[in-house]
Amino acid sequence: MSNEIEIGRGKRGRRAYSFDDVAVVPSRRTRDPEEVSVGWQIDAYHFDIPVVAAPMDSVMSPATAVALGRAGGLGVLDLEGLWTRYENPEPLLAEIARLEPAESTARMQEMYAAPIQPELIAQRLKEVRDAGVTVAGALSPQRTQEFSKVVVDAGVDLFVIRGTTVSAEHVSGRAEPLNLKRFIYELDVPVIVGGASTYTAALHLMRTGAAGVLVGFGGGAAHTTRVSLGIHAPMATAMADVAAARRDYLDESGGRYVHVIADGGVGRSGDLVKAIACGADAVMLGAALARATEAPGQGWHWGPEAHHPKLPRGERVRVGQAGTFEQILFGPGHTADGTLNLVGALRRAMAMTGYSDLKEFQRVEVVVSPYQPH
Repeated sequence: MSNEIEIGRGKRGRRAYSFDDVAVVPSRRTRDPEEVSVGWQIDAYHFDIPVVAAPMDSVMSPATAVALGRAGGLGVLDLEGLWTRYENPEPLLAEIARLEPAESTARMQEMYAAPIQPELIAQRLKEVRDAGVTVAGALSPQRTQEFSKVVVDAGVDLFVIRGTTVSAEHVSGRAEPLNLKRFIYELDVPVIVGGASTYTAALHLMRTGAAGVLVGFGGGAAHTTRVSLGIHAPMATAMADVAAARRDYLDESGGRYVHVIADGGVGRSGDLVKAIACGADAVMLGAALARATEAPGQGWHWGPEAHHPKLPRGERVRVGQAGTFEQILFGPGHTADGTLNLVGALRRAMAMTGYSDLKEFQRVEVVVSPYQPH
């Protein structure tokens, strides 16, 4: 390919771009921000804002899932987190916020070693459902077969299978792998699955019947996958590649549109804008929402990689508290660092470039402009 670079005589690599490397270009037309629609729909479920909360204990509790749902987004509960292992995880969440850095990984490994309780999965999902918002829960590929029946019986609207990377063809000599296509076919609810970061991997996931594909690989603020495993996928390129897979699968399937959701690297409002400009239908936010004063992490952020029993590939990171959920999503902003009024920033970017809805905005012109920090 023309954009391949010679790393050395025996290895070539394709140049890939992060969100920091690209920028949206204004066009000849502008609009009023109030006339812009930022809603989207997946399967039968409509959302006023293209924001999905990452299933992470630092971001989502039953209460914050309800709050995000009422704000027009989608909260996804981590069904392998503290809320499904303990009747009352609040003291543990408070303890995590107080841990010294040197002891945080080992202590979190202890906390998350407690067994997942199926009755708590049902109870947490019921709490969200009783509030009248769309119910979504996430399991890792490793736990999906074990707990999926409990989850579906509890009444989820959307089922999320989320791992660092998820393939349609997991190869294992030790265990019967999850047959994703059969699993999705037999399930009665739409499935969002990922992460995928290449055209081919995403196309294979789309062919399993998934309603949505999460795009990303270890790009989040709390991951150290690049350091510990040497694996990383710059998000602007990953998004554009998967958007191409969505377009080609639309033709191949005779009109079946699979939604793609940027998952990782969307820490601030400009990243959200660029994710959709590169083809995302919505974004999954972790650190951006962990900065909310109501978030369970109390200014800290971590994912399941931080307490992996054998090879931690993430860490508890300090993200601070920027404002309430309302301020983070809708403002008013009182800083200029992209942490507040994310939806307002998206509206303004769409208005300044003349686009009226998200699908149109996916066609906006972008330029490559390598980021130079001041």
